[in-house]
Amino acid sequence: MHLILVTGTAGSGKSLLTASLVAWYKEKGRDALTVNLDPGVLNLPYEPDIDVRTMIDYQGLMNTYSLGPNGALILASDLIAGKLAEIQDEVDSSNPEFVIADTPGQVELFAFRESGPYLAKELKADSKTVLFLMDSLIASSPTSFLSLLLLSTAVQLRMGLPHMQILSKTDLAKSPHEIAKWATDPSLFEERLSGVKSGDTYVYYSELFKALRRAQVSPDLYPVSAYTRDGFIALVGELSRIAETGEELTD
Repeated sequence: MHLILVTGTAGSGKSLLTASLVAWYKEKGRDALTVNLDPGVLNLPYEPDIDVRTMIDYQGLMNTYSLGPNGALILASDLIAGKLAEIQDEVDSSNPEFVIADTPGQVELFAFRESGPYLAKELKADSKTVLFLMDSLIASSPTSFLSLLLLSTAVQLRMGLPHMQILSKTDLAKSPHEIAKWATDPSLFEERLSGVKSGDTYVYYSELFKALRRAQVSPDLYPVSAYTRDGFIALVGELSRIAETGEELTD
């Protein structure tokens, strides 16, 4: 079984990619199921096979503990860790080839509290991959691109698992493939950066980007549209490679 954790900032297209990816696998005759790990989501573009909303009452937490929406989301996200055995039992009973886990809309709730890395580590699977979605409409600016790259790197370090950066919503962006090249070609990024920054500010952004490159924590960026499925062959191919090799991120 291969566990795919779909992460990213709010509005980056995590749920739509989850829906499209599971549909892709099923159309190819592969056994895949979805897990919704967002206790506060109201609507999803797919019917989850496993849904934490049936295990944790988000609205009930607000009423019981007099919490606002954010406070209830934090508590609910922490409580998910206590549902690990229940989630694992449901996954094991289906014994799928692929499990696609749709994580909370706010990436910090999953990646930067203890419950998210705990679930990612303790959920039993033969192999695992974290997808980090970078919204192409935001990433079109070089400064925003670098900010997303830094956030992606932070998630990678927190999870300690094979990590893929996905440039999402490419059907809505003007030049998604140009953006994707920034991840591997510093000269293209710096040329674009020079058009919006200068002096010490330019040097600051440029050196940050180079540092990420030297640390080898900025892997290839995969342009993908969950709507048109453009880029799915490369995405699924890399997921299969990780699953077959059992790749892990070493300490």
